[in-house]
Amino acid sequence: MKYLIIIVFLISAAGTAQDLNGIRSAYPKAVESAEIATKLDGELTTVNSSSKPVLVAYKGAVSTLKAKFAKKKSDKKDFFKEGISQIESAVKAESSNIEIRYIRLSVQENSPNFLGYHKNIEEDKDFILKNFATVSSKELREVIQDFIVKSKNFTTIEK
Repeated sequence: MKYLIIIVFLISAAGTAQDLNGIRSAYPKAVESAEIATKLDGELTTVNSSSKPVLVAYKGAVSTLKAKFAKKKSDKKDFFKEGISQIESAVKAESSNIEIRYIRLSVQENSPNFLGYHKNIEEDKDFILKNFATVSSKELREVIQDFIVKSKNFTTIEK
């Protein structure tokens, strides 16, 4: 029985890691595609406040993308508010998680100025620069590195 529990745990942990890699690679593409954003939203439907903070952050980021692609003004507002609430909750839960900081920075960088969601850009940028060397996941390193190269907030030297 003990071995069965260990095996189930390892399989579920491996499945979560695999799903996370898929989410990581789909997220940058979802910024430009309502179809990909909708698909990613479907994959994150089971994520809630008790889920891993990084998944909560991705769910929040996808909500902000839903706001971007929504037709009705009220939907745009509601999706965006829900998204930033989830992102900030994830940051509060794991403020030293570079992936969560990258997600928040990507949302703040791409948010329209009139929404006022830009106060942590420098903080997150500095955090990412200081901690990038510690990222052990090859997939995450590539996603963050690709973001840095395309970002308007990183200088040529920082890139």
